[in-house]
Amino acid sequence: MTMSANMIDATAVLPAAGRATTVRRARVARVAYAVAAFASVVVIWELVKLLVPADGVGIGGVRVLPRTGDGALPHVWAVVTVLGETDGTGTVGTTLVRTAGFTLILALLALLLGTVVGIGLAVAMQRFGWLERGILPYVVLSQTVPLIALAPLVAAWGGRLAIGGQPWRPWMSIVVIAAYLAFFPVAIGMLRGLHAPSAASVELLRSCSAGWWATLTRLRFPAAVPSLMPALRLAAAASVIGAVVAEISTGTTGGIGRQIIVFSQQATGDAARLYAAVIAAALLGVVLTGLVGLVELAVRRYNHPPGTGDTSS
Repeated sequence: MTMSANMIDATAVLPAAGRATTVRRARVARVAYAVAAFASVVVIWELVKLLVPADGVGIGGVRVLPRTGDGALPHVWAVVTVLGETDGTGTVGTTLVRTAGFTLILALLALLLGTVVGIGLAVAMQRFGWLERGILPYVVLSQTVPLIALAPLVAAWGGRLAIGGQPWRPWMSIVVIAAYLAFFPVAIGMLRGLHAPSAASVELLRSCSAGWWATLTRLRFPAAVPSLMPALRLAAAASVIGAVVAEISTGTTGGIGRQIIVFSQQATGDAARLYAAVIAAALLGVVLTGLVGLVELAVRRYNHPPGTGDTSS
């Protein structure tokens, strides 16, 4: 009896150990791919700088390859070393950290607002089929409106509002504009996830006298997690893009978007500062996506929820 029990324990431990090893290898591979991709970008950047003429390449009067002079494409090390140059009372690096931190907070608020709105819309559309048929086309259509045209309108409308007796702040317009981009992938991904449970699973809960709310919280929400997480990653990137574009469109100071404009005006002979600001804005998306990854780790037990017909686990 003891021998058979030990054999059962061994067969249970081996697959678990194998899965843990596979997960570790996958994580190492993701890090290695990211490092390799970054190194490839740096190598290609410098190869273009080395091989393409400073005035670019044109065919028949049409430029097919860009200029590679320092005013258009600085060296990678020039972008790195410019961080230590003086800028006002500090350095370029401290300026970028300060402005990027401001934009990161606004993008995070926009992500939270967009997530709440997106999940709320998805739940409403799943609950009422007629609402899904009526609203979903307009949800898709909303993303065809140019953000640069929408931003001044939101800022003008917000200027006439007061919340709790407090006047509308410029940063609130940025949050609303960025959330406008972020809610769409959340709404679509969440709606798909809410429809993921099989009909048999839904009928099983109904046979147990489970109402709509119990079915939503115990079955549909867990089933929606695998679809919601990729949508949140897209929403995180969209919120950063929306925040940067909104800062530029509304003229709001203090963020990385406005700093890009300032450095672009200074980039007469050397564009290193401009490239540093653009890279800092791109890194905001990486940071916010990383925060979403932490949330995904917290809910990873729902990666293959029961009742969705997924037998891969």
